[in-house]
Amino acid sequence: MKKKSIAILGSTGSVGTQALEVISARPNYYNVIALTAENNAELLIEQAIKFHPKTVVIGNESLFRQVNEALRPYSVLVLCGSDALCEIVQMPEIDLVLAAVMGFAGLKPVVMAIRAGKNIAIANKEPLVVAGELIMEEVNKHKVSILPVDSEHSAIFQCLAGEHYRDIEKIYITASGGPFFGWDSASLEHISPAHALKHPNWSMGNKITIDSASLMNKGLEAIEAKWLFNLEPKQIDVIVHPQSIVHSLVQFTDGSIKAQLGLPDMKLPIHYAFHYPERQSTGFKRFSFLDYPELNFHKPDMSVFKNLSLAYDALNLGGIMPCVLNAANEVAVAAFLSEMIGFLEMSDVIGEVMAIASQIKKPSLDDFFEIDKLSRELAHSFIANRVKHAGYYHTF
Repeated sequence: MKKKSIAILGSTGSVGTQALEVISARPNYYNVIALTAENNAELLIEQAIKFHPKTVVIGNESLFRQVNEALRPYSVLVLCGSDALCEIVQMPEIDLVLAAVMGFAGLKPVVMAIRAGKNIAIANKEPLVVAGELIMEEVNKHKVSILPVDSEHSAIFQCLAGEHYRDIEKIYITASGGPFFGWDSASLEHISPAHALKHPNWSMGNKITIDSASLMNKGLEAIEAKWLFNLEPKQIDVIVHPQSIVHSLVQFTDGSIKAQLGLPDMKLPIHYAFHYPERQSTGFKRFSFLDYPELNFHKPDMSVFKNLSLAYDALNLGGIMPCVLNAANEVAVAAFLSEMIGFLEMSDVIGEVMAIASQIKKPSLDDFFEIDKLSRELAHSFIANRVKHAGYYHTF
C-alpha cells in the first residue's frame, strides 16, 4: 500500500499536534513531508526529529537560525517566512495538505495548495469564511477535494455520504454554549480572559476558545458551511447542545434527519479526513448512551451573544463582509485577551468596523488582503479610543 504523503500547516497547534498523534498510531499509512509553525521552534524541532519531514517552515524569521542549526544533523530543509508556506504546499510529492494555520494567515497557502492540485483537509475556518466563493471556484477549477476537519463540518460531511446536496433542507450546527451558556449581558460585563478560556468540553487554542465563549465560532462555522455545502443562509441554523456529543445534524427535504455523534475528540474527524473515502478502525474511546442519558438542545441567545448575530449579518451581506468580520474579530479577541477591552466590547468593536466598511460583492484575492488590513486598522483605532476613554494607556 502506498503511503499518503501529508503536509501539516500549523503542526504545533492543537489540531496539528493531534494530527501527528493520529499519524503516530498508524505510521505505515503516512509520510510526513512538511511541518510548519509560527513561533514554537522547540516543538517544531522535536516534531521534525521524530517524523523526519523533508522540509519544515518556521514563520518567525528570527527563529530560523535556531531551527536550522538543530535540524542540520537530520538533513531537514529549513525555510522561514510566510512566503515559504506557499512554496512548500506545491511540493510534487504531497498528496494532502492539512491546513491548521490559525486566522487569516492560512488563506494564501490554501489557495496556492489548491492551485497546485493538492487535496485539502481544512481545519482553520478563516480561508472559507473570508474567501469561500473564491476558494470553491478554485477547488472546482483544479478538481481537488476539500475535506472538513472541524468537528461540526466533518459531522455534516459524514451525514451527507451517499446523499445529494440538493436534498438538504437545513443543517443544524451544534454549539456547546461555552462557559457562559445561560448568562445575561449584566453577568458578562466583568468576566476575565482566564474565565473565558475555561471551555467545558474541548481543549483548543486561546483564540478559538474565546470565539467559542462568544459564539463567534458558530458564526464563522455557519459562513464556512455555506460554501462547503452550497447552502443559502436560511438553510443554516445553530443550536446549543451542552454535552457536545451530537456534532451536527442534517435535515432533508423529506423531513428525515441524520446526526453524527461521538465523544468530543478532534482526532476522530482528523482520522476521517486522512482516510477518506474509507473508514479505518481506531483505538479511540467509544461513546456510550448510558454515560449520557440526556442530550439537551437550546436556542442560542443572539441578544446577549451578539457575535453570532453579526456573523449572520455578514453571511447574508456576502461579498467582503465576512472578511471584515473576521479581521475585526481577530483584533478584538487579542485585545480582550490582553485585558484592553471587556468581553461584550468585542461585539461593539466588530459591529463598528462592519458599519463603516465598504462593500465589494465579487472581491479578488488582492481585495481580501487590502480589506483585511484596513479592517484591522479600524478595529485597532476603535479599541484605542475605548482604552483612552476608559483611562487606560496601552500601546497598540
